[in-house]
Amino acid sequence: MNYLSKSFEESSALLRHADLSSDEAVRQLLEVTHERRRADLSGLSPEEQAKLVRARCEALQPSEQELARRLRLSEATGRPFVAKFGIDPTGAEVHLGHAVPMVLLSRFQRMGHHVVFIVGDVTAKIGDPSGRSEERPPLSDEDIQANLATYKAQASAFFDFSRAEFRYNGDWLRGVSLPRLIEVTSHIPVSMPLQRDDFRARLAAGHGLSLAELLYSVAMALDSVEVACDLEVGGSDQFLNMQMCRKVMEICGLEPELVATTPLIEGTDGTGRKMSKSQGNYVPLTATPGDVFGKLMSVPDRLAIPYLKALSEWHDDDIAAVEERLEAGSVHPMDLKRIMAGEVVAALHGVSAAMRAREDFHSQFSRNSYGEIGHLPSAAISGLSTADVVKQLGFASSNSEVRRLAEQKALRLVLEPPGGAPQRQVTVGTDEVRLPLLELVPLKLGGLQDGTYLKVGRKLARLVPPSNAG
Repeated sequence: MNYLSKSFEESSALLRHADLSSDEAVRQLLEVTHERRRADLSGLSPEEQAKLVRARCEALQPSEQELARRLRLSEATGRPFVAKFGIDPTGAEVHLGHAVPMVLLSRFQRMGHHVVFIVGDVTAKIGDPSGRSEERPPLSDEDIQANLATYKAQASAFFDFSRAEFRYNGDWLRGVSLPRLIEVTSHIPVSMPLQRDDFRARLAAGHGLSLAELLYSVAMALDSVEVACDLEVGGSDQFLNMQMCRKVMEICGLEPELVATTPLIEGTDGTGRKMSKSQGNYVPLTATPGDVFGKLMSVPDRLAIPYLKALSEWHDDDIAAVEERLEAGSVHPMDLKRIMAGEVVAALHGVSAAMRAREDFHSQFSRNSYGEIGHLPSAAISGLSTADVVKQLGFASSNSEVRRLAEQKALRLVLEPPGGAPQRQVTVGTDEVRLPLLELVPLKLGGLQDGTYLKVGRKLARLVPPSNAG
């Protein structure tokens, strides 16, 4: 563990002694921890590998010792150790909640094992019933194909797909015959899927529960059979699904896979609910560096440590060091949150992008000087309605969304006059979104001037006077 020991010593020294509000100290820390995401871990012993995996699991079944045994067996026989993660394309965006098990799975790839990333183009037709209070509306084949179009690109932040498999479970599930399905399910008691709390709650409340939902975990288990999986990684809400995978593998004469569950991270709304697309409290992997940084800076301070544990390559000693400083008051929670946001942006876009996002956030929200922010989109002040400009910028997808933003007072015009004069911000009302910007800007700000911005939630764009357009 020579490389890791040296890396842990460097990060521990920074976290215990450096000024963590300093850009230079944070850059050094991000460079050290980001390098770990690419570190070759194949030289670790099976016991060291199992310990490194267990450190970021909520549960490892059957045990850390069993994982080490299976790794030793793989080494002795020359058969690749197969680690699997599956995701259903029920939406177009992969988010940070999905990234938690992917961070753990990426360690297996760097340990030299065979990683299989499975997109459930067939299981998406059912929809994972975990935690649902009602049936998921069915998706069409067109919806599913549109959703999964960029999944490989989004997951590439964590995997080298030149050395990992990216597969669709339709490649084998569409070929499963009815006799084969009956053969497998005849060994599975109905009580097994019905032990789920969410299913029992739905039945008790008189809600529907389809036979397809009962078969979801069986279909997912056939994925494990197809790839001869040794270990599956998933969120803790997938634990019962993965128990079915173990059962079906045993039915099919294979050694049951090990199960590694990861914690479910809270969403950005601070309500305690898990991050999910349905709640709208998620951070998509497709977001720009500035948007990722800004969304993460909006979470409660208490989430900085859980996010670091789940999404970074920090060691337990790193976490302990910063927790000690938080308790002693030598690190401000806001500075730690900036580091956490930087860690996530660095994972997705690199350290340089993380530092630019950090600087831009400081300019925008600490100094309130929008003129110092680089990389801002721009739009001409023209005869187009404000709603149309917001949509053209990609800040909203529909007129109803623009109106909703206005109702929430999240749509603003900002004037930052030259010479250091105070900044002015005015809200745009729901009726005003229909006005052309050419009329709205003079109405709200008293004239067309340089230093005018359109702010939509956390997104910002420069407004260029007509004479400067083009």
